[in-house]
Amino acid sequence: MFQHPAELAAALEGGGRAVLAAVDVAMRHSAKALVVEVQRRASGRPGPRVVTGRYRASWQSDVHRAGPVVVAEVGTSAPQGRRLEFGFVGVDSLGRHYAQPPFPHLGPAVEGFGPVLVRELGHVVVEAL
Repeated sequence: MFQHPAELAAALEGGGRAVLAAVDVAMRHSAKALVVEVQRRASGRPGPRVVTGRYRASWQSDVHRAGPVVVAEVGTSAPQGRRLEFGFVGVDSLGRHYAQPPFPHLGPAVEGFGPVLVRELGHVVVEAL
């Protein structure tokens, strides 16, 4: 482990390529694991109930890398996603009245997964250096 920030900075500069490659792999793995967790939470109460399974299957991950920055995106293009996560009270564009409660599944998955991702990225960086 590093005892001083300068030691970490020197190691990162020397092993930057290896660290970046390892972080990229860890982010891809973690993003897929988060999708699995969201799908698990979208499989019944307290999350949304499964009707056809299409909504649950619509969750995807994508990882982008631009220079030293690695970003993972997890989401769905299903139109009911926001309504299921946050609920909806009001009239829709077709004039139908709703009072749908929220069935959070993404938020709780991300909240529980954050510390795991931080730990995994820390291990990857230390191992790559």
